[in-house]
Amino acid sequence: MNESAVKAIDRRPIATRNRKWAQSATVWLAARNVSPNAISIAGMCACIAAGLALGLTSVEYNRIFWLVAALGAQLRLTANMLDGMVALASGRDSKVGELYNEVPDRVSDAAMFIGAGYAWGGNVALGYVATILGNFHCLRSRRRKIAGGPNEFCGPMAKQHRMLVITVVCLYSVVVPRSWQIFHFDDLEIGVMALALTLIIAGCLVTVVRRLQRIARGLR
Repeated sequence: MNESAVKAIDRRPIATRNRKWAQSATVWLAARNVSPNAISIAGMCACIAAGLALGLTSVEYNRIFWLVAALGAQLRLTANMLDGMVALASGRDSKVGELYNEVPDRVSDAAMFIGAGYAWGGNVALGYVATILGNFHCLRSRRRKIAGGPNEFCGPMAKQHRMLVITVVCLYSVVVPRSWQIFHFDDLEIGVMALALTLIIAGCLVTVVRRLQRIARGLR
């Protein structure tokens, strides 16, 4: 089995890769010699824009900010999928490409969750905790690969799930009044985004434990 085939196997399982539009986009991008690394950077830029948009929701009430954030989260996932597909299709996968695949992911998570912390109904502390945990369990997976095992992608709060939670909250915030984005429990006020970050944190904790257990079993 050649190196490209091994890399194709040791990737996050994403059913969307088999969709016709994804295959067509891959062929189109590869035919135009688009760099997989540029696609990775584009996904990171989309997430940075999304994080800024989330922060701006606390400054000005404009539904377009929520839409930009939701779009940025999904563009990040699309770019994360297409960069690897284009790299394999064009034969441009490389060790440097692994770096471009990894670093933008860490920046993207930070931009998205810190932005969510500063968003309307968010919580700054929860945003930073979500950033730390999101990056921690991804790094643990990479450490397993460095130690000689394959990457570990199990959930329940893998990258696509984290982005899904953010996207759902953003779309909810687009269609409901601003007052519906804050829940009141006696004297306590909890925003929808704070609840989303709490869910992400809880899911990341479970994911960290599961991945550490699976990594330990795989290295024995």
